[in-house]
Amino acid sequence: MASLAPPLEQLRHLAVELRLLLPRVRVGEARATTEEFNQEVFWRRLNEAAVKVSTEATALTTVFSQLPLPSPQETQRFCGQVHAAIKAIVAVYYSLPKDQGITLRKLVRGTTLDIVDGMAQLLDVLFASPAQSPENNDLISCNSVWVACQQVPRIPRDNKAAALLMLTKSVDLVKDAHEEVEQAVEECDPYSGLLNDTEEDSSDNYNNEDDVLGFPTNQDLYWSEEDQELIIPCLALVRASKACLKKIRILVAENGKKDQVAQLDDIVDISDEISPSVDDLALSIYPPMCHLTVRINSAKLVSVLKKALEITKASHVTPQPEDSWIPLLINAVDHCMNRIKELTQGELEL
Repeated sequence: MASLAPPLEQLRHLAVELRLLLPRVRVGEARATTEEFNQEVFWRRLNEAAVKVSTEATALTTVFSQLPLPSPQETQRFCGQVHAAIKAIVAVYYSLPKDQGITLRKLVRGTTLDIVDGMAQLLDVLFASPAQSPENNDLISCNSVWVACQQVPRIPRDNKAAALLMLTKSVDLVKDAHEEVEQAVEECDPYSGLLNDTEEDSSDNYNNEDDVLGFPTNQDLYWSEEDQELIIPCLALVRASKACLKKIRILVAENGKKDQVAQLDDIVDISDEISPSVDDLALSIYPPMCHLTVRINSAKLVSVLKKALEITKASHVTPQPEDSWIPLLINAVDHCMNRIKELTQGELEL
């Protein structure tokens, strides 16, 4: 019979094994089964599996936070229990069929990945710093496995609830981007604080280059009159993006049907593209501004917005598309884009 590896080496090996699971979970498909999906049973099993992982994490931390360390045989038993608990929660995730909704599956998958990765991180800390008190800062900071397990009961229970959660996150991200840009515009210069401090310092110590080294002092960090004119329709476009997401979220909340999982997934997928597109446009607005880049990023955002509006309009969440606000918002978006094209036409002619 082969001798067992030393306890700490077993921890290191288990951490490697768990990390090998991560790419498989990311791309893994739902397990084929002839059994009818039982939602209540699934969520009970997932919650129980999360509690088991949390319990095993606590037990492992306790025995490796004191001397003497467990024997190789005891360590093998503890590692086997951890491995079994992780495999069990992964198996529960795999039992969630696609027809329950891709958005819901993504949320469950994300939490499952966090649990597996959190356990691997905990094993790393125990391997690197054995026989440390559970109050040790390294262990306290490595609480991600317990945090991830506690998230399981908070996961939305159906695809509509999952869609609403994702749409709310998108609204918040666009709202934050809009507020940041508006604040910068109100201050006229996002670097105004730095520049003012620099000017005061340099007036007292004009010959001391170290006082101003590294601070932006050239005109490239200001908006020209042309830049400021172009910012107006860009900001309007960002506001339209926020309004678009808010309206879509309201429609899903009021009219969304739990059994229309594919349409809800389509709405979430295209809506997820709005925030990154807003970020790209917002970043290109900051000085030094390249008008051609602003035009390109505006066009990308407009394309995503119109696609999101069309998908929403054609779905079940818009019962009367001909009477909806969607055509009005599309017109507003087109108006913004036309104005941006007018103001950047010179860039194309250079």
